[in-house]
Amino acid sequence: MLIKLHQQLTIDRNATQVVDCLKKGGVIIYPTDTVYSLGCDLYNTKALERICQIKGIKLSKANFSFICFDLSNLSEFTLPIYNSTYKLMKQVLPGPYTFILNANNQVPKLFKSKKKTVGIRVPDNLIPRLLVNELGNPIVSTSIHDDDAVLEYTTDPELIYEKYQNQVDMVIDGGYGGNVPSTVIDCTSDEPVIIRQGKGELQFEFTS
Repeated sequence: MLIKLHQQLTIDRNATQVVDCLKKGGVIIYPTDTVYSLGCDLYNTKALERICQIKGIKLSKANFSFICFDLSNLSEFTLPIYNSTYKLMKQVLPGPYTFILNANNQVPKLFKSKKKTVGIRVPDNLIPRLLVNELGNPIVSTSIHDDDAVLEYTTDPELIYEKYQNQVDMVIDGGYGGNVPSTVIDCTSDEPVIIRQGKGELQFEFTS
């Protein structure tokens, strides 16, 4: 199903359909402030495994990020973070950044792995944040790559639907997406390190 959503923080009939789909273990494709992503309810193992099948990876090897509404539930998934890291996150989020943080014991249980880190995103796009807010917990995020290595990311939701309609339950049309991924910042130590320069540009000096 291709379903249209606008950037909003008020639930409507279409958004309710998407949230119900997630609650039932559905897999969706949705826009972020960077590229379109595959996602599902973080706590639904079968849905996580479906995404891994689509991506051709094992759940234990997956590096999915968590889409959060804000930073209020960080402690559910991370070890205590450095004050400097928290200040940086507060300053630039919502925005096109993925913060790699030290994970607590909850994350390895979710992914049936020995994962010691977790990627946290609070995108500057109200569609995924609305879904997370209504669902009551984060959804996972993993970028959709185009088969054409030159294009790398598909930006047209109708083309995304044509390609994935038999693999996912819903594709959300939130307008054309971007083709530059998020900037990834490793904050597992007291000095953040940019490990992938993407859409977000930070006005700070980092070790690289």
